[in-house]
Amino acid sequence: MKQLTTKKRKPKIVVLGGGTGLPVILRSLKEKDAEVTAVVTVADDGGSSGTLRKTFNAVPPGDLRNVLIALSDIPTLQKEIFQYRFNCQDKSLSGHTIGNLIIQATADMRGNIYEAIQLLSTMMHVKGNVYPAAEEPLVLHATYTDGTKQAGESMIPKHDKIIDCVNVTGMTDNRPVRASRKVISSIMDADMVVLGPGSLYTSILPNLMIPDLGHALTETEAKVVYISNIMTQSGETEGMSDADHIKVLHRHLKKPFVDIAITNIGRVPDEYISQEPDEEYLFQVEHDFKGLKEEVPLIISDNFLLLSPRGVYHDGEKVAEEIFRTAFNSQRKIKQYFED
Repeated sequence: MKQLTTKKRKPKIVVLGGGTGLPVILRSLKEKDAEVTAVVTVADDGGSSGTLRKTFNAVPPGDLRNVLIALSDIPTLQKEIFQYRFNCQDKSLSGHTIGNLIIQATADMRGNIYEAIQLLSTMMHVKGNVYPAAEEPLVLHATYTDGTKQAGESMIPKHDKIIDCVNVTGMTDNRPVRASRKVISSIMDADMVVLGPGSLYTSILPNLMIPDLGHALTETEAKVVYISNIMTQSGETEGMSDADHIKVLHRHLKKPFVDIAITNIGRVPDEYISQEPDEEYLFQVEHDFKGLKEEVPLIISDNFLLLSPRGVYHDGEKVAEEIFRTAFNSQRKIKQYFED
């Protein structure tokens, strides 16, 4: 006689974002007993990535490079070589990292960025999957509250204006863009999808504004988690609380879809608060518990601070443990049939 039972398995966790926040979480999450997939923004147009993007009409490699390193098990020296940045008189080379050049060269050899990242993932012993959000470079567009507009991820925060909304297009025209292969299926099959930490308008929303990706986020049965930033960001989130961040996400996808908010309640010491007007990170994000309760069913709040001489960061191990525990407890059951 056949009977039905269920068993637990490795939870499937998809993490979306870009910038410096994403690798912090991934470095710790890769050590958990989970299937981790990183979906990385491709709207960056500054620095080495921006130069390579413009020269080759290619997906910017910088955020992908940092994610590969975060999930890689290669020796530290090899990681340092991959991350080495040239600083020399030759302007055509200065500012580029070896890793960016390798990713671009591999994309040229393989014919597309997706195949390049899969090959490099194998070579670098990456624990998990790394997918570009799209297989073409995207242009991020912002509309400010005064009605003016600005194109370009690196230019958007430089105006003394408040961002109302953002959207993305391809580089050459305004046709709709599509998510990279396996991105949608990964989101739909996941037990948990994690957004952030990272720049709200320039790292997280560029992914969500890809129409089929945004739709998948609102339709998946996975729990969607937002990791609130610790500090406000100049030109993006001045004066915004953690609840305000989630309100922006919901407004952009036109419906509530975040199930869980992970938010820091530890106090940032005064010496880490910027008093300089040209600094990117300004003040601590205000914790608005009442506002969060109106937006999400579950709030996980704790002291998630990690202080270092370089600044204020999330404690990656502590955040990863919360993500893993919640994902493991909420994962979908695997149905099994067996004979008596």
